[in-house]
Amino acid sequence: SESTPDSNAVDDNKVVDQEVTFEPLSLNALGGGSVNATGASETNAEASIRSIMQHLKPLQVMLGGWRGTTRREYEGFKAVDNHEWIWDLRTNPSQPALIIESDKSPYLRKGRITWDESRGQFALQATDGEGITRDFYGRFTEPVQEVVGSDDKLHRVFRLQFDQDAETDVDGSQPNDFWQIAFAQQDNNRYLLEVAHRRAKTDFRRYDTVSTQREGTSFAINDSDYGEKTCIISEGLGTIQVSYKGRDYWVCCTGCKAAFDEDPEKWIARAAERDKEKKKQ
Repeated sequence: SESTPDSNAVDDNKVVDQEVTFEPLSLNALGGGSVNATGASETNAEASIRSIMQHLKPLQVMLGGWRGTTRREYEGFKAVDNHEWIWDLRTNPSQPALIIESDKSPYLRKGRITWDESRGQFALQATDGEGITRDFYGRFTEPVQEVVGSDDKLHRVFRLQFDQDAETDVDGSQPNDFWQIAFAQQDNNRYLLEVAHRRAKTDFRRYDTVSTQREGTSFAINDSDYGEKTCIISEGLGTIQVSYKGRDYWVCCTGCKAAFDEDPEKWIARAAERDKEKKKQ
């Protein structure tokens, strides 16, 4: 594998013993008393949204701006791109997702990661530099863990691998070329985008590895440190302050800010319900 961390990543001798698992919250019915069919449907929809967001929660370490550099050369030069990951809660409100937009990536100009409850897998829709969109499904091939780095801070590491869906292609035909995309999180501020390719029934072979470095502020993953700066929508680290009816709140990215600005009362109510359920646990 080419996803070997460099000396600035994490200290293997300080790996936290317990593997971090992210299970969906216990989802109780919203509100009290009996509900009619419409109310039950709304409750199920809310539960589904919260379950999807809970599955995506480990990936929040990817939020923010990044700079990627390919190992493969294009016209004699390594390709360099700038990209940003944010939450998307507006395109399809019932299917929250993390989305990426890049200025020059040859492999992932646009992407959308969500949780497919029917498959029990992550789903990725990726558009490459040539404008071709492909569907992928994936899982963690290296589990989510929190490890102590050389800076004595907790860092999140994992490897999330997506294989191209063999049953679909842009024109509806069975593709002959298949791609694999993996996100190998090395620490809070570095990940590798590993791209592999195969033809027909051959094995995947590594095509390229993009070394990606965070731009700007370092990411913190210790939830207990967030305090009042917890994102009201995702429960991640708040980086942007928003206000509603004279009260200030925090959101973690421009995607959450857009969702809050569109319907602040919905997200305030959801946060209140979430806090109420936590007190019951």
